[in-house]
Amino acid sequence: MISAAPDPGPFELLATGVAWLDASLTIAWVNPAFLEHTGLGWSRLKARTLAALQPGGAHLHERARTAQRDTVASTLTGATVCAAPAREVQLDFAFTPCAGGVLIEVHSASTQSGAPKISESLRGFAHEVRNPLAAISGAAQLLQQDAGGARQFGLAQLIRDEATRLAALTERLLGAREAMTTRTLNVHALLERAAEMLEAARMPVTLIRDYDPSLPAWHGDPDRLLQAVINLTRNAIEAHAQRIVLRSRAEAGWRDARGQRVPALRIEIEDDGDGVPAAIAQNLFAPMVSGRADGSGLGLALARAIAREHGGELTWSPRATGTCFVLLLPRHPRSGESE
Repeated sequence: MISAAPDPGPFELLATGVAWLDASLTIAWVNPAFLEHTGLGWSRLKARTLAALQPGGAHLHERARTAQRDTVASTLTGATVCAAPAREVQLDFAFTPCAGGVLIEVHSASTQSGAPKISESLRGFAHEVRNPLAAISGAAQLLQQDAGGARQFGLAQLIRDEATRLAALTERLLGAREAMTTRTLNVHALLERAAEMLEAARMPVTLIRDYDPSLPAWHGDPDRLLQAVINLTRNAIEAHAQRIVLRSRAEAGWRDARGQRVPALRIEIEDDGDGVPAAIAQNLFAPMVSGRADGSGLGLALARAIAREHGGELTWSPRATGTCFVLLLPRHPRSGESE
């Protein structure tokens, strides 16, 4: 639970719709994206409850009341909001208890046939990093031209490759939202790529590989999965981990989002860092939630979104010292994927 009422300022430029309900569950403020998603003007929402969002507003209001009473975050997918005839939209809502009230996040509903969409706040973040990535790539190219040896040339090439990969990732986040086209990949090669990046950055951490060599190939988007793994390892380092274990296993009989048992690939990122603060444990994967004063709260949210895009899930569990994040991914190709 967030301990203080949020300042509306940081939310003004987000593409995610955000609203703040005060202790009486009336709408105290909304950002422009909330008005855009719902199709309603501020005059129709100010000092009213979520019941103003017809036709299912009463249910939304009750979900907000439950989140406030039980201090437990929850989500509601596919809620219908109709601001005017022929202006019906399907929206996903997230309810986060916050300083006696409730913080609401809203974005366009995930399609039933496709993967869940990346949070709009993450799309806004992707928009902001495109120009810095172009500058980094250009600077790395200049470094290559003046490289004093093979080692310097290789490190500059690593920077260029990663800038290119991240640029492609941001374009995907900002582009069309159809189901992904994936390909076959070796998950251990992908984990080694993440390890190579950590070692190149000279991070003060010991990496331990614990791979299951019998795992078959996996189908997915390698750039997005690599980004998820990088975010999890970076989270461990920011939690002052001295030791990170990269582990792969087969998971038999995992239940997917439809409740069906499917074989899955299990990737674990285990660390001996500070662990997850109790104050944010329930909302750990929500955008803008961070245990550090200077944290953006986007890394784990993006990693979970990537897992869910692939029909999987990201979970975590505490250790005696540190934390273990578990990335579960179904091992069969999903509809529309290429082999």
